[in-house]
Amino acid sequence: MNQDRPIGELLREWRRRRGLSQLDLALQADVSARHVSFVETGRTIPSSAMVLRLAEHLGVPLRERNRLLVAAGHAPVVRERPLKDPHLASARNVLEQILRGHEPYPALAVDRHWNLLFANSAIDVFLEGVDAALLRPPVNMMRLGLHPGGFASRLLNLGQVRGFLLPRLARQVAQSGDAELSALYEEVLSYGPAGDPRPPDPAEIALPVRIRHRGAELCFINTITTFGAAFDVTLEEIAVEAYFPADDDTARFFRTAATEPSA
Repeated sequence: MNQDRPIGELLREWRRRRGLSQLDLALQADVSARHVSFVETGRTIPSSAMVLRLAEHLGVPLRERNRLLVAAGHAPVVRERPLKDPHLASARNVLEQILRGHEPYPALAVDRHWNLLFANSAIDVFLEGVDAALLRPPVNMMRLGLHPGGFASRLLNLGQVRGFLLPRLARQVAQSGDAELSALYEEVLSYGPAGDPRPPDPAEIALPVRIRHRGAELCFINTITTFGAAFDVTLEEIAVEAYFPADDDTARFFRTAATEPSA
């Protein structure tokens, strides 16, 4: 989304992306539809409080709220610092503690573009044997999972995984308007067969992952956690993926590996 565009255009785009009419938004935000119309057409420049009020009811991500504020001539109000910033040291420690606490099973943290930020020691189940080019930073986990040179070749249920991941990525593109995510979606879509992927079974609440690894067939269920109370743009955009054993054989494999001495 281009922050040089007028605030009215940007708000109208977000409203339409959410499938709301001007009246719908006005009722939710407890303002007049006339005021919403005037803001969108540029007849009124909203205050910073009004920008944030409308953005809240539109579910606009923190990063984009800052852009809306700048487009309206106001200063950003939500902090955005790189993850290596000293002020985020405690947040980094919490993330690393979460990942270590999930061992001996795989867990990792990614940013809004699915680039790998942190991982625990069990992540080798996904990294082993993949094309070296895919491991050059930043490692993109969406690409790594669906690229023929990634661990897609070891997935026993690749069609099912595509059926979960591609619609999720498409929703992220639609909700965020992020050009980089859109390009990533088009890229990973091209790796598979033409046409829409098979939709997931409505009864499945988590992504099942079945993969060959070191002569074994492992089965996980995948969950994704985000931090709804984040106070920083960077932190709001982090997601933690945790993989849980879906059967006794998988659990046994990792428990055994965890007790074996390192080479």
